[in-house]
Amino acid sequence: MPKNIQSLERAAAMLRLLAGGERRLGLSDIASSLELAKGTAHGILRTLQAEGFVEQDPASGRYQLGAELLRLGNSYLDVHELRARALVWTDDLARSSGESVHLGVLHQHGVLVIHHVFRPDDSRQVLEVGAMHPLHSTALGKVLSAYDPVAHSEALEVEREAFTPRTVTSLEDFEAVLDMTRARGWAADVEETWDGVASVAAPIHDRRRMPVGAVAITGAVERVCNGGGELRSELVAAVRDCARAVSRDLGAGRF
Repeated sequence: MPKNIQSLERAAAMLRLLAGGERRLGLSDIASSLELAKGTAHGILRTLQAEGFVEQDPASGRYQLGAELLRLGNSYLDVHELRARALVWTDDLARSSGESVHLGVLHQHGVLVIHHVFRPDDSRQVLEVGAMHPLHSTALGKVLSAYDPVAHSEALEVEREAFTPRTVTSLEDFEAVLDMTRARGWAADVEETWDGVASVAAPIHDRRRMPVGAVAITGAVERVCNGGGELRSELVAAVRDCARAVSRDLGAGRF
C-alpha cells in the first residue's frame, strides 16, 4: 500500500487547526500545536498563503484561513444544491420576464454558466450550460466580483478586454462599477459584452450569507431596456426577487 505524502498531511492538519479554535494563530502556536519545527511550519504556511488557502494579518503577523477555501467549498454547492434549488425559481423568472435566464458561478477567472433557461418563445436558441463568460463586462461577472473577494481579485488579475465601445476596462472605473453594484444590489450589462444585448443580475447567498452564485436575465436591448436606454425596473425587481428566493432556499433567511 503506497504511503501518504507527509507534507500534504501536515498542510491538511494546519488547515484544520486554523478552522477551529481561535480565528488567528501565530507561527509559534501553529508549530507547537502540530509538533513541527518553526522552519517547517513556516514553509508550509508560505505555500498555503501563495495558493490563497491561508492569509496573514499584516498587523499581527498571525494566520487565518484564506478566501480560496471558500471558493473550493462553494464549488461543491455550485454543481449540486445551488442548481437544484434554483430550478423552479429560474423557470418562473424566464416565464414572467419573457427572457432567457442564466445561473452562474465563479470558475477559473470567469463565470461558468451552470444552468440556462431558454426564452419562452419559438426562437432558435443555443444552450449555454458550460459556457464561460468574462467577469468584468457581464452582469453575472460584476455581481460575483462585487460580492465575492476571490472573484474580485481574479477580475483584477486578468486583462479586461474591450468587447464593445461600452466595456469598462480601467481599474478605477471598474471599481466604481462594483461600488455601485454593492450599493444597489444588482449589476447591469448594456451592450458591454455583446452588441444589442442587455442583462441584469443579482447575487445568491447561502446560509452563511456568503455569495455562491448569481442569476441573470439576458435579452435584446429593445426588450430589456426602456426608451431611455435604462434597464426596465420591473425586470430588475424580478431578478432580485428570484435571487432572494433561491438564497432563502439555501438558508440565507430574509434580506
